[in-house]
Amino acid sequence: MKIFLLLLITGAFVLAGLVGCAAGPSEVPPVFAGELRAPQKTMRPFGSDKELTAYLKELAEKQQRVARRGSGIVGNAADSAAQPAPTTKTKSGDDKEESVTNVQHAGVDEGGIVKVHGNQLVVLRRGRLFTVAIGDGALRPISSVDAFGPDINPNNTWYDEMLVSEDTIAVIGYSYERGGTEIGLFQIDADGHIAYRSTYHLRSNDYYSSRNYASRLIGHKLIFYTPSYLYLGTEDTFGQFPAVRKWHKGATAREFERVLYSNRVYRAEHDLSGSYGTALHTVTSCDLSGGGFKCEANAVLGPAGRVFYVSPDAVYVWVTDSSYQGEEYRSQSMVYRMPLDGSGPSALQVSGAPVDQFSFLQSDDRYLNVLVRANSRGEAMWGSERAAGSVALMRVPLNSFSDGSEAVPRYRYRSLPEVGGYTFQNRFVGDFLLFGNGSGWGSPEQKDQGNLHVVPWAGGDESNLKLAHGVDRIEQMGNDAVVVGTDGNNLHFTSVQLADDPRIVDSYVRKGASQGELRSHGFFYKPENDDAGMLGLPISVPGRAGYKHLIEGSAAIIFLRNESLHFQEIGELGARPERATNDGCRASCVDWYGNARPLFIRGRILALLGYEIVEGSFDGDRMRELRRVNYAPQRLRVTS
Repeated sequence: MKIFLLLLITGAFVLAGLVGCAAGPSEVPPVFAGELRAPQKTMRPFGSDKELTAYLKELAEKQQRVARRGSGIVGNAADSAAQPAPTTKTKSGDDKEESVTNVQHAGVDEGGIVKVHGNQLVVLRRGRLFTVAIGDGALRPISSVDAFGPDINPNNTWYDEMLVSEDTIAVIGYSYERGGTEIGLFQIDADGHIAYRSTYHLRSNDYYSSRNYASRLIGHKLIFYTPSYLYLGTEDTFGQFPAVRKWHKGATAREFERVLYSNRVYRAEHDLSGSYGTALHTVTSCDLSGGGFKCEANAVLGPAGRVFYVSPDAVYVWVTDSSYQGEEYRSQSMVYRMPLDGSGPSALQVSGAPVDQFSFLQSDDRYLNVLVRANSRGEAMWGSERAAGSVALMRVPLNSFSDGSEAVPRYRYRSLPEVGGYTFQNRFVGDFLLFGNGSGWGSPEQKDQGNLHVVPWAGGDESNLKLAHGVDRIEQMGNDAVVVGTDGNNLHFTSVQLADDPRIVDSYVRKGASQGELRSHGFFYKPENDDAGMLGLPISVPGRAGYKHLIEGSAAIIFLRNESLHFQEIGELGARPERATNDGCRASCVDWYGNARPLFIRGRILALLGYEIVEGSFDGDRMRELRRVNYAPQRLRVTS
């Protein structure tokens, strides 16, 4: 019943909330004039708990004064949160371990639902971990365990994503029951057998985003971004701070041990925390090497609205404080740069706000490039789906970041064409920024003349390409791009050549279909060379509203071959939903992060479709099904 009510609420929100009106200005607000200087400064940490306590007390009094003046808040996220490119690597490539995850940056793995460990696939689904043997041409289930400890009650807990570091599986979730981010550690051996090791809780607020992922893995370092919304009137200020507890039966809140100390809490010289809602934006790094779990944390104080992005060497957090002061609407933003080497964060005053993590690119020329919109509410929960207002591209050198006293000058914002509607999509692909809008989580909409904007981010003329469909997905395909979207009835794949004069090259139409997955990990492109490769994407037949992937599986995964930006349909590997059985689900019984993935690994083509993994063979003309395995916990068999 709880899940049923949750789905009703979700469906109502998606269908009604996405067409709501965003308050605030229609343009990105002006910024200060003047040239950026490069003072070698970082933000200042607090010297002691006493100093931090005094500051928070002062901040609480300031917020109370604002509240007494009747300030209304707009756009704050706190209400919703209680293949290498020419210049930067942005896609999965051939690293030490072949990746099956469509990541934003090569070398920065993202928490997902399927990973590779040696000769096994590891799958996280509906509160359980599964392994499937793939070595020596095998396709055979090995083991299945709960994705939580044997003495843990999984009620009110969501187990969302996982990462694999050597022989350690880390399952990342959020527990409303135990109050924070939950990290389950499991041991996996060379034969793919899984054993539970331990569970830790990181005190935080919910990290969920309809687009972003909570965790990253760089080397052996597990990296989280977590927000902690502070209630400044409480006596136990530090009882709200990020802390870690190792779980055991009967564990109490008193066992949390602080991992964030005052001398690792930073504030900008220009304070944005005065109107309403203060958060600790915390980056926690945990070393998984040698089977350990040693964590350190840095945090910045700022407003609750946020979008975060992880580059290979830093975490960026963009915060926005928006309010009405009397009849006047005001919005202020700050972007923090938090280096992954543990050195002090730095900041810049900025305008507008990004839509999601794909609005960012730290480019190889040591610039930060960010697409911003005037009315963006951050990415917490469904915030990314409601961004609106004018569009601009901010481009600033990394060495301009300082202590937060500097503002990005207006000339470093390039005004871009405004895109009407919601469900905005944006992506940096090679030397270009692409953006447009589509149907997203809502029902497929008629988009006879969708606009795709293509902008060289380092400078040059913007191009507007006319599409016969909306823009629901933008992905890199070699050095070029593929745009996926619906026209209200059919699903389109359009190839875009990215050069001095960007142009549409080809389009493939899958009639009567829509995307079966909205998450970025649902797509994968496997390059063969600079001009050829194969892509896979889950589809639904017939077409359906985007949010239905939470409760309905994908019908199939479609595979297309790219040859010099011309598409050839190879075929589909389909699900057999009539074979579904009751899996006795106890936790995470809604697939928030999806349940279907195309998998290209070691020369094989696999389709993860719910509890089935289907293998196909491409003979140069068409795909044919070789076999499938059902790895569900109550039914383990292979069929031919």
